[in-house]
Amino acid sequence: MRGVPPPLPLGGVLYVSVLAIATCGLVYELCAGALATYLLGNSVTQFSLVIGTYLSAMGVGSYLSRYVERDLLARFVEVEVVVALVGGVSAPLLFALFAWSPAFRALLYALVALIGIGVGLELPLLIRILERQAALKDLVARVMFLDYVGALLASVLFPAVLVPRLGLLRTTLAFGLLNAAVALAATSVLGEETAPRARSRLRVLAFGAMVLLAGAFAGSAAWEHRIEADLFADPVVLRATSPYQHLTITSRGGDTRLFIDGQLQFSTVDEYRYHEALVHPVMAASRRRERVLVLGGGDGLAVREILRWPEVRQVVLVDLDPQMTKLFSSRPELEAINADSLNDPRVTVVNDDAFLWLQQQAPGGWDAVVVDFPDPNDYGLGKLYTAQFYRLLRRAMAPGAAAVVQATSPMWSPGAYWCIVGTVAAEGFSVRPYHAYVPAFGEWGFVLAGRDAAPDPEAGPMPEGLRFLDRDVLRTLFVFPQDLQRGRPADLPVNRLDNQVLVRLYEQDWRKLQGYR
Repeated sequence: MRGVPPPLPLGGVLYVSVLAIATCGLVYELCAGALATYLLGNSVTQFSLVIGTYLSAMGVGSYLSRYVERDLLARFVEVEVVVALVGGVSAPLLFALFAWSPAFRALLYALVALIGIGVGLELPLLIRILERQAALKDLVARVMFLDYVGALLASVLFPAVLVPRLGLLRTTLAFGLLNAAVALAATSVLGEETAPRARSRLRVLAFGAMVLLAGAFAGSAAWEHRIEADLFADPVVLRATSPYQHLTITSRGGDTRLFIDGQLQFSTVDEYRYHEALVHPVMAASRRRERVLVLGGGDGLAVREILRWPEVRQVVLVDLDPQMTKLFSSRPELEAINADSLNDPRVTVVNDDAFLWLQQQAPGGWDAVVVDFPDPNDYGLGKLYTAQFYRLLRRAMAPGAAAVVQATSPMWSPGAYWCIVGTVAAEGFSVRPYHAYVPAFGEWGFVLAGRDAAPDPEAGPMPEGLRFLDRDVLRTLFVFPQDLQRGRPADLPVNRLDNQVLVRLYEQDWRKLQGYR
């Protein structure tokens, strides 16, 4: 028939393109979700909103594809170039917007939507291009199979290879290069319906996108360093990204600070106050101190305080992130902070999920337990503050043992603090809430919990050489002034795996605090 172009010599080029663009699209989505979590917190909320925005935008893109009627392969190349550039620079751009723009949240979802529309255009165009080559039922089966395989490939590579080796900024740039390479490859099979001049223009566009993205990839380290310098008040001396979190260490004038996902974890100016208050009351209250378990605390600072006790024969530290424990056991400037505690022969480091690890432990093995997790600002962390977790913890403790739980601030997050107290008590522990003032954070709360009877830290010894804690100060930690009891409910709520009330209370408290400020 006149006017119908002959079948294109596509071979396997566009089928391979399906696999590549599916992988790229999901990588952009995962990077946006991870970056939103790093910068805004609450992983469940951020990932849900990013995924919802992305998928709905894909639907819009698929619908818009019906209006593309001519020269489909050329339009596909143009879409690929746009997706390559927008998706490729998405992580660096979002990182910069967070540092420099107050409208970060709106711009995040606008960018995710733009990428989703582009990705939504790709598959319908490819199917319409390839329908000249195969029966529709076979074509749809092949394309959808390759699309899902590409999604699986992205989901496996992202946490295992891409984030730990490239980081988020380089990951989107690398996959932008892949998208641009797909566009360039597609120009090699353009049919006669595409004029030679248009064909040359498309090749220049695709190649130019590759050059731009390659240049951005080469300069990404300097760009990241510049943005982080604007995000943090002090010079950034070390940064690392793991599948679990983004670690940043700053230093100025003898003050070294650790930030996880942008949130301050300690300052060397006053961290001794926090860690002495965390460790020594529970050690003093425990009947024996030979075997000590630390859950969280991968920086080794709690372990440093534990090793002050001469009775200690074994310490096991369980921390999810091997990147954290590696940094604090191999970098001389960080080993100086924790007194090289993680390399002490009495210390064993286990990189595992503390909840799962506790499930596998024999009952009654630990004389004292220090629980030092980050605040429960998402449901992944919230499970480590549930009744189910504390039930496993109590089972693992020896008779006469005591545990301490980092429990956020009774001043700034009273609802969350007293919820943790109530949840620990609900599992049969005898609890004694207490608090300490840490200048970098303000009033900070802890829960001392006895396995069998009310723990009495004043009855036990105290190691020499402490900078903050002595017997007089210890006694005051358990006294709550009226303003620290204002959020204490008559019936303390219990945080369970199936309700995660603690995470909601924590969010509400900090939202109120941001409103005050």
